[in-house]
Amino acid sequence: MTERTEHPVPESPVPERTGPVTVLLVDDHPVVRDGLRGMFAASPGFEVLGEAADGVEAVELAVRLDPDVVLMDLRMPGGGGVAAIAELVRRGIRGRVLVLTTYDTDADTLPAIEAGATGYLLKDTPRDELFTAVRAAAEGRTVLSPAVAGRLVSRVRSPRNEPLSAREREVLELVAKGTSNRGIAAVLFISEATVKTHLTHIYGKLGAKDRAAAVAVGYERGILG
Repeated sequence: MTERTEHPVPESPVPERTGPVTVLLVDDHPVVRDGLRGMFAASPGFEVLGEAADGVEAVELAVRLDPDVVLMDLRMPGGGGVAAIAELVRRGIRGRVLVLTTYDTDADTLPAIEAGATGYLLKDTPRDELFTAVRAAAEGRTVLSPAVAGRLVSRVRSPRNEPLSAREREVLELVAKGTSNRGIAAVLFISEATVKTHLTHIYGKLGAKDRAAAVAVGYERGILG
């Protein structure tokens, strides 16, 4: 009996990128932009197409320059990063947004990712890791710094991180102003019993034991402005 020779089926070649990854730098500090531009200029795998000092300018340049990756800071006067990310997504921009910031609180990370950011890195990220992250973002892969990834996992696992309803936010805002249960009931046209029910839900979702703790957590998470 003749043995049949198995011939492996050739795999379809994965298309390789031809040319450098193009980047748009967005940060309100010129020194930071200069440093990033110098880093990317020193690597043949990247090309910086432009720089923006705020979110509004970032959207305009991203539309015009069509970069592979927008390296986006978050807190900038004249137009923040989260609003810019949301607008870029709304406009269907091809490029991916990779956040690069100094802030890793829930009030910063979650809105940015929910708005459509592909990744989230902190500014203490080593150069080689930043380069790797930018390449990954250009390919559409999600990139998170270890600190941010850990925070998101904890948030998902914790039942205390359930978002407040619109009514619960209203109640918490009034509590923050020092309004009594009776006063809250009068303002919102609900009964005091309903106010107490809302407070119980708020305490559970925020992991707070009383009104003061709930207000503190509300400010910490950015629920209260």
